[in-house]
Amino acid sequence: MPEAGRDGQRRLDATVHGDVQGVGFRVLVIRTAMRSGIVGWVANESRGNVRTVAEGPAEALEALLEVLREGPAAAHVDRVDATWSAPTGEFGSFEIRSGWHGGD
Repeated sequence: MPEAGRDGQRRLDATVHGDVQGVGFRVLVIRTAMRSGIVGWVANESRGNVRTVAEGPAEALEALLEVLREGPAAAHVDRVDATWSAPTGEFGSFEIRSGWHGGD
């Protein structure tokens, strides 16, 4: 994990692979993020994955990564590809992005 930004913030870019669409994954992620003060987004991808880009305190992002690895009860997570970087500060809230929509 890279050094934290000035205020202890980091950035997580994670893609969840498996049976992860149509099972409430994005809702679980946004609820977790909003409770933890994390900003960014989550979206279904056309390849059947769920991707999230999030910024916040390192501890909160680590907890979010654990949620991504577990997923909601109806999901089957094969793997999570995660990369860490310095935060950009580009987000003001956490949102579900549309674009591809496999259902939730």
